[in-house]
This record gives sequence, C-alpha cells and structure tokens, in this order.
Amino acid sequence: MLTTAELRRGFWCECWTEDVTGGQPPAFVASFGADTAVQADRWVAIILRTITPMLDPEACDDAWDWLYDGRVETRQALLRAEPCKVRVSQADTCVTWTIRPALFLPLAHRQGVELPACTEDFKPQQT
Repeated sequence: MLTTAELRRGFWCECWTEDVTGGQPPAFVASFGADTAVQADRWVAIILRTITPMLDPEACDDAWDWLYDGRVETRQALLRAEPCKVRVSQADTCVTWTIRPALFLPLAHRQGVELPACTEDFKPQQT
C-alpha cells in the first residue's frame, strides 16, 4: 500500500492537434511529466517559441500574447493547482496544450530485488 509520502506532486502536460473542420479526431502529439509549475509552463513556452516562425500572423500574435501576458496567468493558476489550457489555431488546425496537477507514483526498480522464477521461463517469440 502506498502512502502519501511516496507520491510525488507535479503536473501532467499534453499536446494535441485537432482538425477544426471535423474531418479527423484529435491527435495526440506529446506528453511531459513536470515536477513544478515552472517546468510545465516552460514546456509550452519552448514549443511556442519554436513554432512561431512557421505560424500565420494571427496565430503568431496569439502565441506571443500568451508568451508575454497569458503565461503569467497560467503560472499563477498552476501554483493554485488549477488545470490550464493554451490554444493556438492556424488555418484548419488547432493545437492545444493542457497542463493539470498530478500525483506521480514511484516506479519500481529491480536493483537488489530477486525476480520471480517464472521470469526465467519467458522466451521471446521467434519471427
């Protein structure tokens, strides 16, 4: 049984694209587990700065508006443990970054642990 001391607080970040004409379902692009609000909003900021040269003028303005003004609001909301979204639309595509508070479970490791005997029985399938 896990105790709350074993859980790590952080933020789960995702990036999705969507065809706004409805021709395709939303597509998952990437995810990131951030330890802090700073890391979470920085993840979005770095991506936005990277893609702004490729955006049309209106989408570029929206991206820079968030980078200069909206980012402060996003960071404050994250510090209050509130979920956030950042959206930029260009032509028929909308890119959405979501950031939400999360509890991360510790991963098990095998150092110093004897594996069950059945693990020796596993043989990869020959192709």
